[in-house]
Amino acid sequence: MARGGNQLFDDNRDGFLRISGLGSQWNSFEDVQYLPAGGLFASVNQMGMGDNGSLKSLYNDLCVKYLSFVGVQEEEGVLKKKEKGGLKLKIKIKNPSLRRLLSGGIAGAISRTAVAPLETIRTHLMVGSSGHSTNEVFNNIIQTDGWKGLFRGNFVNVIRVAPSKAIELFAYDTVNKKLSPAPGEQPKLPIPASLIAGACAGVSSTLCTYPLELVKTRLTIQRGVYNGIVDAFLKILREEGPGELYRGLAPSLIGVIPYAAANYFAYDTLRKAYRKILKQEKIGNIETLLIGSAAGAISSSATFPLEVARKHMQVGALSGRQVYKNVIHALASILEQEGIQGLYKGLGPSCMKLVPAAGISFMCYEACKKILVEDEEEA
Repeated sequence: MARGGNQLFDDNRDGFLRISGLGSQWNSFEDVQYLPAGGLFASVNQMGMGDNGSLKSLYNDLCVKYLSFVGVQEEEGVLKKKEKGGLKLKIKIKNPSLRRLLSGGIAGAISRTAVAPLETIRTHLMVGSSGHSTNEVFNNIIQTDGWKGLFRGNFVNVIRVAPSKAIELFAYDTVNKKLSPAPGEQPKLPIPASLIAGACAGVSSTLCTYPLELVKTRLTIQRGVYNGIVDAFLKILREEGPGELYRGLAPSLIGVIPYAAANYFAYDTLRKAYRKILKQEKIGNIETLLIGSAAGAISSSATFPLEVARKHMQVGALSGRQVYKNVIHALASILEQEGIQGLYKGLGPSCMKLVPAAGISFMCYEACKKILVEDEEEA
């Protein structure tokens, strides 16, 4: 357009607003600037459209009412400008308990879905229903059910893990906050708060979600017996009684207490060591993944025999298998029949599943806590 023509945005920047450095990614408001109102309506006045003063007054009123948010962060919004430009997603949730519940549920669902095939292989190895090695079990599942067989029972697993992780993290944060001393105070207990909080978290989540864990195991092992979650619940209640839903609870609780305590204590200790050694407060996602994985490896290896006993007790007398009276009887019988290696059967795929699951879970949890904030000023 010629220099003397009517225009809203001319080369002298005498217009509505100026946007400099507008690239392919429209993610920064730093270069959006307000310009004097006269430029736009001076051009309009040249066309003979009304009184310039009244138009300017109207324009200024509109700018104050509708455009004052440009270039600044919204007071009640969910998008926050990064220090180096760009937008950062924030969802404001004032209730800290709800933030922990949502973060834990999301983290649990993502981590368990990612390692569902390894969970299936681990369960089959523990009870010896499809082979005695990882390759043998994998090939048997593929030949029998195809790839979907590796995800058998995963929907139940996600339904169980999401609320379980939410309850677990809520209980851990609540107890840990109550037991942790304030800066400068003496410890309230002679043992670390994270150790007790982890044990309480594991017990709380197990009591609430154990029936779903048993149903998941039954759906994985007993192919074709049940037609889904509801059918499995109804058949177990009708044929075996309500107590069957909690078969193996004792060894599960005995296993959960040291596992959860060691897991959260190791995670908390490794995070503190990372901050102390590297002298930096913030921990990145990759570092969180590695720290969480290391914590999972420590806790799962220490408590694996109890996990094997629990799986054997849950399966019960399927296919003529022995029925165990209690956890001690199960451990003694497995040790007598299969030796010490029987107590660690499936440890390899178990670590392959639990280690990355722990890392992914902690990483997702910390990431969700950065998105779900109490107010806009939280990092």
